[in-house]
Amino acid sequence: MLKNYFKSAFRSLAKSKLYAAINIIGLSVSLAASVLLLLWVWDELSFDQMHSKGDRIFRASGAIDKEMTKIWSTSAPLAVFGKNELPAVEDACRINTWQETLVDYKGKKFKESVYYVDPSFFSIFDFPLIAGNEKQPFPDKHSIVLSKSLAEKIFGKEEAVGKVVKALEGISFRVSGVIEDIPKNSSIRNDFFIPFDQLNEGRESNPINADWGNFGYDTYFLLKSEVNAKEVGLQLAALHKKNQSSDFFKDLVYLMQPLHKIHLYDPKGDEQGMRQVKIFTLIALVILLIACINYVNLVTARSARRSKEVSVRKVVGANRTHLFLQFLTESLVVFLISMLLSWLFSFLAMPIYNQLSGKEMSFSLFDSRVWALFGAALILVLLMAGIYPAITLSRFNPALGLKGLLPRLGSSGSFRKVLVVLQFTCSVVLIVSTIVIAKQLSFIQNKNLGYDKENILTFGAYNFGKHYAAVRSELENNPSILGVTVSSQGVIDLASATGDIVWEGKPDNMGNFMINQISADRNFLQVLNMRLVEGKGFSGTPADSGYYILNEQAIAQMNIENPVGKTISFHDKPGIIAGVVKDFHFKNMRTAIEPCLIFMNENWGWQAMYVKIKPQQAQQAIAAIETLWKKYNADYDFNYQFMDEAFDNMYKSDMRAGRLFNIFAGIAILLSCLGLFGLVTYTAETKFKEIGIRKTLGASVSNIILLISKDFMKLVGISFILSFPIAWWMMSKWLENYVYRTELHGWVFIAAGLIAFAIAGLTVCGQSLKAAKNNPIKAIRTE
Repeated sequence: MLKNYFKSAFRSLAKSKLYAAINIIGLSVSLAASVLLLLWVWDELSFDQMHSKGDRIFRASGAIDKEMTKIWSTSAPLAVFGKNELPAVEDACRINTWQETLVDYKGKKFKESVYYVDPSFFSIFDFPLIAGNEKQPFPDKHSIVLSKSLAEKIFGKEEAVGKVVKALEGISFRVSGVIEDIPKNSSIRNDFFIPFDQLNEGRESNPINADWGNFGYDTYFLLKSEVNAKEVGLQLAALHKKNQSSDFFKDLVYLMQPLHKIHLYDPKGDEQGMRQVKIFTLIALVILLIACINYVNLVTARSARRSKEVSVRKVVGANRTHLFLQFLTESLVVFLISMLLSWLFSFLAMPIYNQLSGKEMSFSLFDSRVWALFGAALILVLLMAGIYPAITLSRFNPALGLKGLLPRLGSSGSFRKVLVVLQFTCSVVLIVSTIVIAKQLSFIQNKNLGYDKENILTFGAYNFGKHYAAVRSELENNPSILGVTVSSQGVIDLASATGDIVWEGKPDNMGNFMINQISADRNFLQVLNMRLVEGKGFSGTPADSGYYILNEQAIAQMNIENPVGKTISFHDKPGIIAGVVKDFHFKNMRTAIEPCLIFMNENWGWQAMYVKIKPQQAQQAIAAIETLWKKYNADYDFNYQFMDEAFDNMYKSDMRAGRLFNIFAGIAILLSCLGLFGLVTYTAETKFKEIGIRKTLGASVSNIILLISKDFMKLVGISFILSFPIAWWMMSKWLENYVYRTELHGWVFIAAGLIAFAIAGLTVCGQSLKAAKNNPIKAIRTE
């Protein structure tokens, strides 16, 4: 019996090759697209899930003000005092990630990023040592732990533990342990770990465990079971205020962020990457839904033809159960063929997909999640696209069916109309979303940042900073170079701020006022083309060490009138406001421009260099810099970026997500058109004789096209009315991610409607035109 069901199913598909192809292609493409999208979603949701104590690990973040707009990391003593004085804290670990070092082993040199960590790092997190003592990963502060891949890179096949390398400008360290490579889906990823106590070197007068004012360290707390993390945050804030009594910390609160949420949420718990995860999950479901709608539409539309077949089966003895199983088997066969094709599509698309997404995912038939997806899809297809048509087609009167008097499924076709409206509503929403996302990314790339980013090379200074005057002089004499400047950190993403600033008339309620700080040389504003709105800025004389330049936002918040020439104290050093620079973006577009102060002090470490070059002369300028680089920085590779590229890299994840969204939105739209194509083709077939008669009686091609397409285009029009409010709400929510964002103009919705209408029109009218050009004699010569 089962064999006959499958044999009949294959025969039915062979008889209707076009419709079978539409269903199989649509379903296989939708399954492959859903798998790829959900692989991305699963990868995002898998971050930091590898730790057995993960549900008890929290990262603390210090919110300085009541509005929680100024959120920083923590001070170093917080971990020590929190572990010793709070019963709810089982353990604590600090991580400092800012420094990069040159590692030297027997003349072989490697540039590596350094993580300073407490020994508890290896017990709180599941980063197991595969060599070394787990109970004592750092026997002393001159020990280091390496990842397996870095150990192999430095020592080859030699045993790593016990080997001595030099790092941090010549300090000797002994390898005390090796860990497995940290997974790529970990928020904490590095290969080179140094004891946190190493940061105490040279700080005898201000030991790190007594420095409550420096919020530059990530602190993770392992809490005891069934502890309220929010209450622990309040206790930590009270502990901080107890040890550092200051008005600056009067509103301090420590936000406790679960480890599992660090990747997708901000410290306050607001969604960041999670919004993209939800959007991609929704698109995966929409794509699968559209494919199922296509199947249901074609099955119900062809019900009249199947009615005679079903009637004959009933007359010869088939009961409803037999017929139900027969139609269910057809849906199952379609799904199984589609599933096999989707595997092929997924395997073929995976390399390109990884390149587009920036991930290293793999499609495996041994992945239980993939089988769970296929199982869920099978249930959805059988419920929506199999069981409903099967029950309906198997229950009608066979006598009426044999006479051809049976109405089609969905009575007047209202059921199919609802489904067409639903799938094109989804399509229009996706078109609007695609336009808005593209607009926002374009807005970011083209917005005036308050400085030039074109034709400017940027790179780490290293030893250039120590010989800056000589390097600048030589580079400025090169005809291909227009200017050279240097600063303590990259201007695109400042990460240093202070509350140590005092001015005349500073109100009491601004005790926790924070200002971003950057040390730069006198050419900084000129090379980056920042505009002074008041004052003359740096003078190029020794007096510049006592000059400060503030941005407009700082002057506005500090409420200083006629600021140029006024005295302020910055880090207990009095100085004069020498200029006010027009506001410039020194963080991403998700953050409002904050107060900023520019000063000159080379002792702060000038780490980021900028070289402005003449257009079309980049190669000459790069060659000149490389020549000097080999002289001063021979141990380091010369890695540079153009500033516009560095700026774009800040939004790399947004751009990747935008590209993926466009691709999968396009797939959803094409699937909608594929279903519409099938329906129009079937409608033209059912009206074959009617079209022939009308043409014989004088109907024109345009009359025939209108006859076939008008109902479908009405449905597309209805979908516009439904889709626009949904699209507006969705995109308004998405744009809330950005403080600086594009507008949702009416033309976006009009353009989306016209695009959808044009796509649907080409699909419908193309098939209608083909039907209208058929020879009418061929249609009416036989009955």
